[in-house]
Amino acid sequence: MYQFSSRLKSFSFALMVLGILGIGYGFFSAPKTEADVEAILKEQEAHHGGGHHDTHAEATHEGASHNEHAKTEEHASHDATTHEVKDTLKHEVAHAVDTTSLALDTTAVAVAPVVNNNGDNDLVVNKHHKVHVDHDAEHKEHVSHVFHQLQNKPWSALYVACIFFMLIAVGALAFYAIQWASQAGWSPILFRVMEGVSSYLLPGSIIFFILLLAAAFHFGHNGLFVWMDPEVVKHDHLIQGKSGFLNVPFFLIRAIVFLVGWNLYRYISRKNSIKLDQTKDLSFFKKNYKAAATFLVFFIVSESIMSWDWIMSVDPHWYSTLFGWYVFASFFVSGITVITLITIYLKNKGLLPDVNKSHLHDLAKFMFGISVFWTYLWFSQFMLIWYSDIPEEVTYFVTRIEKYNLPFFGMVVMNFVFPLLILMNADFKRLNWVVVMAGIVILSGHYIDFFNMIMPATVGDQWFIGASEIGSVLFFAGLFIFVVFTALTKAPLESEGNPYIEESKHFHY
Repeated sequence: MYQFSSRLKSFSFALMVLGILGIGYGFFSAPKTEADVEAILKEQEAHHGGGHHDTHAEATHEGASHNEHAKTEEHASHDATTHEVKDTLKHEVAHAVDTTSLALDTTAVAVAPVVNNNGDNDLVVNKHHKVHVDHDAEHKEHVSHVFHQLQNKPWSALYVACIFFMLIAVGALAFYAIQWASQAGWSPILFRVMEGVSSYLLPGSIIFFILLLAAAFHFGHNGLFVWMDPEVVKHDHLIQGKSGFLNVPFFLIRAIVFLVGWNLYRYISRKNSIKLDQTKDLSFFKKNYKAAATFLVFFIVSESIMSWDWIMSVDPHWYSTLFGWYVFASFFVSGITVITLITIYLKNKGLLPDVNKSHLHDLAKFMFGISVFWTYLWFSQFMLIWYSDIPEEVTYFVTRIEKYNLPFFGMVVMNFVFPLLILMNADFKRLNWVVVMAGIVILSGHYIDFFNMIMPATVGDQWFIGASEIGSVLFFAGLFIFVVFTALTKAPLESEGNPYIEESKHFHY
């Protein structure tokens, strides 16, 4: 039986405490008012040498100067411009009045010049006033937009880390189910490790569903899903067209079905596996085989819809038919990588004596193979959308390339180039330190992948790796370590009742 070392347990608690502090600081430091955002933007502009605020100040100064000297300017320029204005603008103004309501029509304001009628039918263009009003409104809208983005930032960081670690457990569970359904002979020696990793699914699901509820009810200015805002939907015809699917009650019902379904399979399979060890009754083996086959059918459907709901819908105007497979490849390889890293850790502790180089070689092959599969899906999605250059589709990648250039292309290097160069060599797959190094890079790269999928839609260009992001990762990493290694202490590390256990013990590649 495995004993959870006090050092590792203390390490997990330390991570959680540091994580909670970081998360708390992230929420505390988020701007509370638009005045706070004004100060942040001025600081950013000062740091970058001015720009937006300087332009706004100049426009405001020009508007104020005009209000002070309007009469003088109008009188001085009246004689020089009267005839030209009459000849060139009367027709435009008359046309604007005829074709546009005199109510507050923004199109008319944008097209027709602002004019004054001085009683003697002379027209004078009031250009400075128009520039001042439009720019001021634009600036206020920008400040409001940034305010919502910065309020979303701690929520987004928490959400990315939460869904990433939860889906690692889901990926491990899917891999475990595949082993049962295929009746694989090499892997039963690793079943307890797979069950341990998947044990995080229950607490991870609970925390994740709480975050979904917080988003649905806009708790703490949570605006992760813009389609949940009735005011936005009221003015957005595209989101209105998707409201039959993207509505809060149906969204939460789907989440409950998926999370309960996954956790139910995990509970049944684990229970049957323990009973199989205790009784050596092969009826439990058959039950697990049937349960795994049923689960995989449910999983492939629920995983696709889950990826639309929980990730793709943060960009409700954009969609990709490859997205479900793309997300699956990302968390599937992450789950396999964690199984590999924990197996190596236990092996180095003198446990799992029957796990040999061939088992680790096969796990490393899966890490390599699914990394290539992920890259194929990434390139297929990117290339087709970029080449077709349809505005409503390509904007997804334009935003990420322009505003997230380093993480967007950096994660391709981490998730493909690095594993390709390191794990292609068969000998390297048998070196534990190489596999561990590759695994750490893969996990980091796929966290950045989830970061890239969610952050651009929720915080825009207001992203940076700060206390919220670091704290969220530390907290969920600590919780993950504590839950997984606690689960490993609940049963023997080798599944002795499995009929393929001897084949697994003597597996050689």
